[in-house]
Amino acid sequence: MIPSRVGQRPDRTTLAVGALALVALVVRLVGLGDRPLHWDEARVGYWSLRYLESGFFAYRPVAGGPLVYLLSRTSLALFGTTDFALRLPVALVGAALPLVSLLFRDHLENDETVAVAAILAANPLLVYYGRFARGDLLAIGFALAAFGFALRLFDGKGQQNAYGFAAACVLAIASSGLGIVVLCCLAVAGLLVFDHAALVSSSRPAATRLGELSARVRGAATPAARAVLVFVGLYVFLFAPRAGDTNGVGLYTPGTILGAIDVALFESVQRFVGVRIVNRYPGATHQYLPYLGNLVEVLALAALPVTLLAVGVFVVDRYASGGPRTVVSAATYWAGAVLVFVPMLTEVSASWLGVYVVVPLAIPAAVGLAALVRWGRQAFDSRDTPRVAAALLILLALVAQTGAVATTEVYAPSDRDTKLAHYGQPSSDFTAFRDNLSAWVGPTDDLDVEVLYYGSSMYVSDGAADYPPVPKKWGERLPMAWYVERIGADTTSTTNLSAFKQQSSVPPVVIAPASERGTLAPKLDGYVAHNYDTGLWDRPIVVFVKN
Repeated sequence: MIPSRVGQRPDRTTLAVGALALVALVVRLVGLGDRPLHWDEARVGYWSLRYLESGFFAYRPVAGGPLVYLLSRTSLALFGTTDFALRLPVALVGAALPLVSLLFRDHLENDETVAVAAILAANPLLVYYGRFARGDLLAIGFALAAFGFALRLFDGKGQQNAYGFAAACVLAIASSGLGIVVLCCLAVAGLLVFDHAALVSSSRPAATRLGELSARVRGAATPAARAVLVFVGLYVFLFAPRAGDTNGVGLYTPGTILGAIDVALFESVQRFVGVRIVNRYPGATHQYLPYLGNLVEVLALAALPVTLLAVGVFVVDRYASGGPRTVVSAATYWAGAVLVFVPMLTEVSASWLGVYVVVPLAIPAAVGLAALVRWGRQAFDSRDTPRVAAALLILLALVAQTGAVATTEVYAPSDRDTKLAHYGQPSSDFTAFRDNLSAWVGPTDDLDVEVLYYGSSMYVSDGAADYPPVPKKWGERLPMAWYVERIGADTTSTTNLSAFKQQSSVPPVVIAPASERGTLAPKLDGYVAHNYDTGLWDRPIVVFVKN
């Protein structure tokens, strides 16, 4: 994704950005597997593990884009079935995000480029969800790369940028359904920049500029066709089903490759439209202002310095004597469009939506951060003590706010006071379940069933969760389903313990809603009960373990 300078040694800016990428890697890998999995992460882990075991995988819009599953499956195969391995692909992409700043070097000063990398490396919201097995950070990260490649392409920097743009767009789309939304928001930003250029007195008429753009496209028909092939080929690879031992088509199943291509190109679009548009309403409708308010609250908590700097730079840059800078205007318009449309089109109000705004805001915020550092340096050189003190205080406030949020939100145990955590995040006490489950179950070859789910809310008939789609009640088993599946334990469920002829035939681990404790305790003599919260509130369970 990064433009190379063949035959040249890396300059200071490249080295600085590379160093920040290493810092980003460290802060994302430290304690990566400590926090128990969120429900969405557990769902990704469960189906990635099922894909690894069975060879079967098919794109399902309701479960998000296919890319996170393909990456997670590979990571689990290479590094083992751990929380660390499941989150590793997202952490690596998040750590590489600062490198994308090099795509904007022709539109930014060197210190501004480094500042973009610094924000992408250290912003608490990006760090938190760069350690989270969802596709949101992947989607906005590849969208940012698409933005960079598009700028370089319009600047005439080489046809390889067309291929990079095509690949980045596909990867963004394959990361999350919201990837399409943020790419459309980026297109809106491009149209706004093109339109407001007509208001600048030195600008050529819009018709002339459109004619020039059309001529460039006609003159680059061959690279454009190749870019389309890159887009289609990568799209097919990511969205095609993998069929394993099923009778369906699969990309790697002999004789069904053409069918897999057809599913990838056409059926995937039909599924997305059916799930996200046609059958979405009225069940997924929601009030707009509460969702927008929640997103603004997240930005105020975890990205206040970035937001304030970006807004300030946009206003100053827009009315500066030299006219607005294209990259600043486009990035700010992009963030504004995301702020309007993502709360409208998302189905869940969650903190991870903030990454879609913070990433584009990083560019104008970096311009402001670099200008602030420059101002402080000039004051130091001129020995202007008050200005130096003011610059240091402002920088210290920015760093302190970032550090405070990182300390209390990113690395601290999850509880009800954690603002960045979604309510589907288990409390820190749930780590005891994760760490002890294997010992509780014992050797998985000794029994027919090792884990029993009890109660109507968790009841799923045997075999119903082998392949998607699964009953809605299966979701009540999250995140336990991932931890049970990864140790190879067999499961069953019931609403009546009398189905087991004698107590000795009851599995060694029984999981039920906490409300069933009074019902189960008298019937499970010799079992020890443990209470856990599988969410930050209102989702307690009880686990009975054979003593």
